[in-house]
Amino acid sequence: MIETYHRPATLDEAISLLGAEGATVLGGGTSLVPSRASADTATALIDLQGLGLNEIELDADRIVIEAMVTLRGLVDSDLVPAMLRDLARREAPNTIRNAATIGGAVATGDAESELLAGLLVFQAEVAVADSDGEAWHSLGDYLRESAIGIITRIAISAGGTTHAARTGRTPADRPIVMAVARRTDDGDILLALTGVSAVPIAIDPSALDVLDPSGDFRGTAEYRIHLARTLAGRAVAGLDA
Repeated sequence: MIETYHRPATLDEAISLLGAEGATVLGGGTSLVPSRASADTATALIDLQGLGLNEIELDADRIVIEAMVTLRGLVDSDLVPAMLRDLARREAPNTIRNAATIGGAVATGDAESELLAGLLVFQAEVAVADSDGEAWHSLGDYLRESAIGIITRIAISAGGTTHAARTGRTPADRPIVMAVARRTDDGDILLALTGVSAVPIAIDPSALDVLDPSGDFRGTAEYRIHLARTLAGRAVAGLDA
């Protein structure tokens, strides 16, 4: 049960509040508010909306997206690659996109998040601040390990070509499995998948045999592996279309 609400004005203040027992970070609130698990364990909310952190900037060959940028902000930004803008649009309905933040999407680590898969092929890194300062983590490492602290920025590579392929029960449904591929300006091919692990994963296109997904009512493990191989092939082939 929530007992206290804080809206810090500085990142240092937010970090100090995070050290309290039961403290939970609130970004856009679209993931935390509906979560029964969060409601059962959180006693203090730390609302990050007073910190700003809502800019998108170019930094040499990287694009830096601050954590409180909303999905709508991603969709509308000319600095964000077209593929990521489309994946942000697909991530949630319009009413949710106006509130949900990229930092919240990363922190939630939804296994079906197409946006996270897109960020993986753009070689995203996540800046996490705590009492020792700010440290950068690859998005893949963060999704597996969830570093303790407050996400402040996400940095992605610029350039390259991309293609995505997906299969869902309906065109509007979240995909059972989705694959997104990117060829970098150096010619390297990067691939990421949703629906085959507890979080979206980056994987070598030649290493799909290692997949070991769980099945559910939408598809068995075998079906998901079949989809992953088929969609990965389509995504990579689409780079040359």
